[in-house]
Amino acid sequence: MSDVSLILLAAGNSSRFGLPTKKQWLYIDEEPLWLYVAKRLESYYDFAQIVIVANEKELNLMQQFANYLFTKGGSSRQESLKRALSLIDSPYVVVNDVARCCIDKDLLGRLLKAKKENACVVPALKVTDTTYFDGKPIDREKLLRVQTPQLSHTQTLKEILNSTKDEFTDESSAFYAYNKELIFIEGSYQAQKLTYKDELKNFKCLKPPSLDFKTGFGIDIHPFISNKDMYLCGVKIDSNLGFKAHSDGDVAIHALIDALLGAANLGDIGELFPDSDSKYKNADSKELLKEVINLVRGVGYEVVNCDLSIVAQVPKISPYKQQMQSSLASILNISKSKINIKATTAEKLGFIGRKEGVAVYATVTLNYYRWDRI
Repeated sequence: MSDVSLILLAAGNSSRFGLPTKKQWLYIDEEPLWLYVAKRLESYYDFAQIVIVANEKELNLMQQFANYLFTKGGSSRQESLKRALSLIDSPYVVVNDVARCCIDKDLLGRLLKAKKENACVVPALKVTDTTYFDGKPIDREKLLRVQTPQLSHTQTLKEILNSTKDEFTDESSAFYAYNKELIFIEGSYQAQKLTYKDELKNFKCLKPPSLDFKTGFGIDIHPFISNKDMYLCGVKIDSNLGFKAHSDGDVAIHALIDALLGAANLGDIGELFPDSDSKYKNADSKELLKEVINLVRGVGYEVVNCDLSIVAQVPKISPYKQQMQSSLASILNISKSKINIKATTAEKLGFIGRKEGVAVYATVTLNYYRWDRI
C-alpha cells in the first residue's frame, strides 16, 4: 500500500479571480476543475488516501461527484489543511491548491523520489528577471519561486500546525519556522497558479466546458392569510390578502428557487432556508433568490431561461406580468426575453378554485459557465 496521501484544497472564495464562477467550479468538459485536478494527480500515482477540502455550502454537491474523502474548509488555508490532516493516516502527504491545475507527472515524480522523514519537499523555480526589493536591486540568484504541490512528513506537519497560532502560507514556511528540513527540487512551469481570469488562456491543459444543459423543476403552494402584503415574483400585488408562510411567502420566487437548486443539484429551498431558522422570519424572497443565484453561478452555471406557471383564481396576474419579468430579470441578470410567465385559473376547482391559495410551477435551464469566451 502507498505511504503517500493527497490533500486538495478547494474551499476558497476566488475573491481575486474576477468571474461569477469560482475557480474550483470552472467546468473542464463535464468535470469541475477540482475533480479534474484530483483525477489528473490520481492518474499519476496510487495515493493511500485522497482528501478534498470543500466550502461548507458546496460540500454536499462535491460528494455527488466522487468517492474521495471530503471535509469542510476552515476560515483560512491553514485551518482547512488541519481539518484535512486529521483524516490522513499515511506517513507522507502531498498538499496541492486547486489553482495549480496543470501539474505534470514528472514534477510529482520528483516530489515522491525526494521524500524524507521530518522534512518538507518543495518544488521551486529560479528567478530570471532583474528583481528589486524596497527600491534596491537584489541578487536574483538567491531567489526561489516556491510552488505547490509540496510533500511533507505527515506527523511533523501535524505537530507543527497543532502547536502554533501563527499563520503560514504554505507547508514550507511552517517547516522553516520550526527549523525542520526543507528539500528543494526543480519546479515546473506547468505548475503555475491560476489567480486571475486573464490567466486562463495560459492553461493549455484545460478543455472548454461541455455544451450540455441542466434542467430543474420547482413547485410551491401557499394558502392565503389576511393582514399581510402579497408578493409574486418580487412584485407587490394589490390585494387584501397575503400568503401564509415563514417568509414573505412569494410563492413564485420559491418555486423558481427550487427549480434553480434542482438544475444545479443543490437540494431544495427547505434545506437552504429552513423555516425553523428565525433569521428567515418574514424574509424578503428577492434576497433569498439573490443568494441562490450567486450560489448557482458560483458552482459553475449560468441561466439560459426560465418558465413559470401561476395557478390562481385570484388575484388577476395579467396586469403584473411585465413587472414580474423585469423584477426577475434584474435579479437573475438575464434579459426579460428569457423569462416567461404564464397564468391560469383552476376553473373554480379545488382549494385554488375556492380562492384559498395559489400554486406556482417553475422550470429552469442552465448551462455551464463559458469561461472560454471571456
